[in-house]
Amino acid sequence: MKYKIISSLFVGLLAMNNAFPIAGAEIAENMELSLPPEKSQWFREAKFGMFIHWGLYSLLEGSYNGHTLPDASFKYGRSWYAEWIWKRLEVPDEEYKALVRQFNPVNFDADEWIREAKNAGMRYFAITSKHHDGFALWDTKFSDFNVMNTPYGKDILAQLVNACKKYGLKYGFYYSHWMDWEYPGGAREDWQDVKQPSNEEFQVYWEKKSLPQVKELIEKFDPDFFWFDTWGSEGIHITPARRDELIRLVRANSSKCLINGRIAYSNPGNNVDFIEMLDNVYSKEILLKPWQTPATMNRSFGWHANDFNWKSSSTMLEHLFNCVSKSGNYLLNIGPKADGSFPVAAVRRLREMGAWISANNEAIYETSPVPINVDPNQGVYLTQKSENEKNYLYVTIFKPVENLELPIGKNSLRVIDAKVVETNQPISFSQSDNELVLTIPQNIFSGCQIIVVKIEIHNS
Repeated sequence: MKYKIISSLFVGLLAMNNAFPIAGAEIAENMELSLPPEKSQWFREAKFGMFIHWGLYSLLEGSYNGHTLPDASFKYGRSWYAEWIWKRLEVPDEEYKALVRQFNPVNFDADEWIREAKNAGMRYFAITSKHHDGFALWDTKFSDFNVMNTPYGKDILAQLVNACKKYGLKYGFYYSHWMDWEYPGGAREDWQDVKQPSNEEFQVYWEKKSLPQVKELIEKFDPDFFWFDTWGSEGIHITPARRDELIRLVRANSSKCLINGRIAYSNPGNNVDFIEMLDNVYSKEILLKPWQTPATMNRSFGWHANDFNWKSSSTMLEHLFNCVSKSGNYLLNIGPKADGSFPVAAVRRLREMGAWISANNEAIYETSPVPINVDPNQGVYLTQKSENEKNYLYVTIFKPVENLELPIGKNSLRVIDAKVVETNQPISFSQSDNELVLTIPQNIFSGCQIIVVKIEIHNS
């Protein structure tokens, strides 16, 4: 189905406690399968989360037997995704499964991971509890292919859940409900020449592993959300009936757990709680339903020792605002090393982003989008909020500009004040019947590449 998109035309009326109103959310198709909208309010407000891809594939670091992803000498090797190395570099099955005897992350510290997320300004956390390889990071009763049978021998998820509770982060689990390359009957890689399990074979996997593990994760850890994973070719196995069966299982066992739209990307229905974009894909419009983009710091989700394509912290902050300004969230991934440590390059970027966010967070959290046309090449993003019966417009500027024009006429919305959030420096402005012009001192950009102007607005 297609999700409804908000019009980007400017509306200058005071409504919904914002100067620039956004229409309400869509109605669920089946109340039995849906949570009340207020259950997802925390997600709407959180804006920024940490994603972790970690497992046996981390041991290989994106390379195998003298080959490194991407490698065009393999039929399906043209990908940076190190978490797919088993299939893309054609690692023999028994050799890959034997990695379970090597997994021993002696430097893993759940408290350190979540503290880094908290300090970066992230408000929720997701980890691959089971990726497509079928390896589970918790003590599960429904498969021996799990972390308890490694030299490490401790439940990873239990430690991370405790750390999330300590630091006040919401938490959830990526779970590969469709693909499972280790378990008989789990879907295989979605390539034309790969034989898929029959419907009957998949049903055995579905009943014996997929559904039981999802229920087990709820009962053991009480997660705030599930991140299920499909991308459009799942229909042969994840039928509407199976999709709804999985949704029903989650609803029956949790009154709070959110479900993402990639439970069945090609046909998610309208009982999911938030839309999940494809990897590193961003909405071009304001969406009614909560949504998020799962994004990488470089090109791989899993740890890839030769992926040097690191984005800058300013680039990732702009991606964050691109999401937030359109009512979305930014789920930023880190692929920890096999020893459990974060790559130094990732830590530096987290801390740089966290430092900037600590000074400018009011333009991010608990904000709403602003339905005003802004040229996406301008490097300007708008958010809004109301506090203490006052309305504020936040203008986040990523590219130096001297005179910034916005279509905010004084006949409907009158500007009272404008200042830089971080320093309280006043910003000169003029307002006509049709537009607002901010005059930005250029010395501001010499001290900080990204600035936020806070504008107080009165409804005329």
